[in-house]
Amino acid sequence: MNERPFDEMISSWSQEGLKKNMDRRSFLNGAGKLAGLSLGLAIAQSLGGGFKVNAAPVFNEYPFKLGVASGDPLHDSVVLWTRLAPDPLAGGGMPQHSVPVKWEIAADEHFRQIIKRGTQLATPALAHSVHVEVTDLKPNTVYFYRFKSGEEFSPVGKTKTLPLPGANVAAMTFAFASCQQYEHGYYTAYQHMAKENLDLVFHLGDYIYEYGPNEYVSPTGNVRAHSSSEIVTLEDYRNRHAQYRSDEHLKAAHAAFPWVVTWDDHEVENNYANIIPEKGQSVEEFIKRRAAAYQAYYEHMPLRVSSMPHNEGMKLYRDFSYGNLADFYVLDTRQYRDDQANGDGTKPHSEESLDPNRTALGEEQEKWLLGNLGKSTSHWNVLAQQIFFAQRKFGTSTAPKYSMDSWDGYPAARERIIDFAASNSINNLVVLTGDVHASWASNLMEDFNDLNARILGAEFVGTSITSGGNGSDVRADTAATLERNPHIKFFNNYRGYVRCHVTPDKWQADYRVVPFVTVPGADISTRASFVLKKDEQGIKETSSTIVPNGVKLSSETEEDRHNAHAKAHQKQLEKKKQKVTN
Repeated sequence: MNERPFDEMISSWSQEGLKKNMDRRSFLNGAGKLAGLSLGLAIAQSLGGGFKVNAAPVFNEYPFKLGVASGDPLHDSVVLWTRLAPDPLAGGGMPQHSVPVKWEIAADEHFRQIIKRGTQLATPALAHSVHVEVTDLKPNTVYFYRFKSGEEFSPVGKTKTLPLPGANVAAMTFAFASCQQYEHGYYTAYQHMAKENLDLVFHLGDYIYEYGPNEYVSPTGNVRAHSSSEIVTLEDYRNRHAQYRSDEHLKAAHAAFPWVVTWDDHEVENNYANIIPEKGQSVEEFIKRRAAAYQAYYEHMPLRVSSMPHNEGMKLYRDFSYGNLADFYVLDTRQYRDDQANGDGTKPHSEESLDPNRTALGEEQEKWLLGNLGKSTSHWNVLAQQIFFAQRKFGTSTAPKYSMDSWDGYPAARERIIDFAASNSINNLVVLTGDVHASWASNLMEDFNDLNARILGAEFVGTSITSGGNGSDVRADTAATLERNPHIKFFNNYRGYVRCHVTPDKWQADYRVVPFVTVPGADISTRASFVLKKDEQGIKETSSTIVPNGVKLSSETEEDRHNAHAKAHQKQLEKKKQKVTN
């Protein structure tokens, strides 16, 4: 994109807004349009071509260092992904011309039964990433795929299509994960996940973190280092994604299963809301930063062209039907939300937070979700999303506090979903959540303040892959939090992921955890398993185990995570002041 004219355009718009005494909502609407324009300018070349093509590339180093991935599977189609990056942490190391990449998809891992093949150009405009949408595949079928450029072959990946929509499906098994701060630990959980027998993986956000080295420090210490300072530009975000993608266990998990991804905040900046930065940036600066982050996210994920950034953002909310077994609604609770109420943090409710017009999804996405829920005939309706959905009281019984960044900060928006489910006799609602770096399991109540209220389903909150360091079985505040929230039935603070086995009558969630992440090689355990049936009786714990070699009780509390982010931000401010002084 041409930086100078775009900077001038932003400045002119901002000055005009000041002259007109523009109100905050008009200001943000105008900024949103500029954000969309910045995205369009940033990737217009990717569709328009204009780059010279090197038809016979020769690489000095292996170009497939970031591995392969597949995603967004349908019953007859799947996306195959790779990126040419012989020097991943230095912009990729590719020349400024397009390179043809051949792809093959086969019925067997030795590629004796090739089903389809083709060639796609890897262009500089999209960091030489490739997103192949393979069509006319068989439903509910395993395939193998690989890429070739020049004389170099990629690793082999395995993927799987979904069953036909509405088809009778006896069972499925999938996992979901989130929050993988590279510095906080090793991706041992992904090492174990890659060996599971899964149909699908959902990633619920915080795929990367934006901080500079040792700005965000875990309670058990950082064991790896980010390769650059806080990321802001497109090249910064590309290099950070490449660093995370270089991890061998993350690459293995991507190559083993198709993934469905959505983002949270750290793919851009901690706790941003729509086009409103967390702290310390003008909206104008943040518009450019968000555009860069969105483009880099698209470049590194197995997403369809329909998710390519354009207009006023990047559409990630979408749905997937696994036969008649489950309808999955993948949400985006970050891009369209109103700003966090009460200055963010954990606060008592106020007139602002209780405003009935506040939204976490935006009007269009909320309408889309409720419309789909209303016409679903599947055995299970599943929201794959980012932030804690069930009510979670902190503080005291007489003076409760709530997380303003979670659905508790948007209670009217949550109530609209709960009320819709209740009025439409939905008793099969499952919410999958990440974000909070710990495992929780909760009943979803028609009224969270009434223990006798109807149970509509369950929320399963997955812990982090690494974020927060080693963790513990429970924390100092666990007992008090569970006592104040009797609909929440389980808490655990180790790292890992959640594996779900789903049949028409029963949903089983297995909390798969490792006792430590600060050194490689931890074993994995199923800390607890919960079963949900559609009988409005709520979740039942069916098994639990003691995790060997793990800390049983830590002095941590929920606020420690927020304090760590605050300290990281303070370090960033000090570095900026030092840079100005020098």
